Amino acid sequence: MVTDRRSVLSAGVGLGAFLVARSSPASVHRMSTDLFQLSLAEWSLHRMIRAGELDPRDFAPFARREFGLDAVEHVNTFFQERPTDFAYMTDMKKRAADAGVRNLLIMCDAEGELGDADEGARRRAIENHFRWIAAARFLGCHSIRVNAAGQGSAEEVSKRAADSLHRLAVMGARYDVDVIVENHGGYSSNGAWLARTIRAADHPRAGTLPDFGNFRISEGEEYDRYQGVAELMPFARGVSAKSHDFDADGNETHTDYRRMLKIVIDAGYHGHLGIEYEGDGVSEMEGIRLTKALLERVRAELSG
Repeated sequence: MVTDRRSVLSAGVGLGAFLVARSSPASVHRMSTDLFQLSLAEWSLHRMIRAGELDPRDFAPFARREFGLDAVEHVNTFFQERPTDFAYMTDMKKRAADAGVRNLLIMCDAEGELGDADEGARRRAIENHFRWIAAARFLGCHSIRVNAAGQGSAEEVSKRAADSLHRLAVMGARYDVDVIVENHGGYSSNGAWLARTIRAADHPRAGTLPDFGNFRISEGEEYDRYQGVAELMPFARGVSAKSHDFDADGNETHTDYRRMLKIVIDAGYHGHLGIEYEGDGVSEMEGIRLTKALLERVRAELSG
């Protein structure tokens, strides 16, 4: 484990120098004739990975083999101490390439709060994300997903988070990597608040990852998910198709996918929708298959 902050930053810069020379620039969307494309969020398999049944390096080929998907979204906590490990990262990249799978983004958690009231802690949180920007570029990702959390009033946290996002976006621009925020609890689950924070970040590399299901602000306070996604779509560089439970007809019982996907498409978005099954009513494998089938069915309906 790397414990010295300067060592982390030095390692991140070293990785960056290596990958800039070896990797081609990332692009946000690979366009196709479909209304949208499908990818798999690694969190969908978090139980399997944590149980040691799936190596994170095999996530991409697993997504291709088991679900026929050619794009994936990684989660940093599954390889938290590995982003500056050249051998590990090269192996992960090669396995994805050999399977014909594209790495889209890295979801970053447990790296500190970008809206932290303590300026020292906030600075460390910003710096902790630098290595993930470098790792994202190395893998060919277009973005890292971060969180906009902190203590204080909505206005105070928004101001600090916007400043942190701007600083990260400046770094991201050097690597051709976007820095995107998911509605992920607290103030960030208020669509208007997060949209306002992204505008305040005031950088073309700062954007959003709208999630269909993460609109719980606090105990007993839920933001309207359709309104929230609509507010976040103008800044979207990705979309997370969250699912929990399904009825007998294969419809998600918490989100009207037809209504939600029309919001996404009407916003002019035609990139990837990441399948993120988070329920426990069926197995992870079955939940992923049900979500994929639902997305494909609604896509066909809307295309018609």
